[in-house]
Amino acid sequence: MYFAALLARTEDGWEASDTELDDVETLSDLADLAREASPDEDTVLVLIEQEDAWFGVVRVDGEDDPRIYVSDAAAASRSSYGEILLTDELLGRDPGDEDVLDALDLDGTEDGEDGDDDDSEDAGPAASAEAVPPHGPVGDSGILDDLGVSEKELKSLTTDALTEIAEALGASEVLETVR
Repeated sequence: MYFAALLARTEDGWEASDTELDDVETLSDLADLAREASPDEDTVLVLIEQEDAWFGVVRVDGEDDPRIYVSDAAAASRSSYGEILLTDELLGRDPGDEDVLDALDLDGTEDGEDGDDDDSEDAGPAASAEAVPPHGPVGDSGILDDLGVSEKELKSLTTDALTEIAEALGASEVLETVR
């Protein structure tokens, strides 16, 4: 089960809103959604968690590029919402690093072989050629330093991480209203 919320910093403190990520396909879509939550270009945090498996924080400050922190890249990679956050840049890969054969999606019938053998259940070498994200945190662990959550504290959060982040920000009550 997932939970996603937007926390927008305003003159009056933090405002929270529950958010649906069903129409979000890219990090750019997510950043646009965050920017819509703050017409004054204030800081907006997108908080995402999947039960006790992983959590992610995306910080959008005006038109700046989003900053991202993911608590466990390997766990997040198995999630459609996590895949949005795990960009090539975040994982330290060049966009062109993927195996050329994987990108072409060849099925073995290009050389005149007949396609009657149904190997669709066998993941084969193409699956093993993909880079596996690391277990553990990736991204900008200093993402919340200026808001009262140090790098060390962020990396030590596990269960109920979003609540602990909201408490440190002074936003636990507004977050609970959308939970």
